[in-house]
Amino acid sequence: MGNELTFILILLVAYILIFYFLKMRPDKKRKKEQDQMKKSLVPGDTVTMIDGIIGTVCAVKEKTIVVETGADRVRLEYALWSIMEKGAAVGQAQQ
Repeated sequence: MGNELTFILILLVAYILIFYFLKMRPDKKRKKEQDQMKKSLVPGDTVTMIDGIIGTVCAVKEKTIVVETGADRVRLEYALWSIMEKGAAVGQAQQ
């Protein structure tokens, strides 16, 4: 009975460690990199938004960002969380 309980506890700890190193730790690292990228944005940078719009940053505010798109110079204001990546997305830039 004691050996079975010890074995179950060891398996449980092993599963928790595996989950932490394969899921939680990489997610924290990715989130930290995203936050640093968003803090480093300055006017003139090219960004790709979640909805696929590619534009140039015109202004960076505390919780929002103003992006200018296309030749017609349309300006859109987005929340900072909606930035997908800095620069043009690879798949869309090739089209």
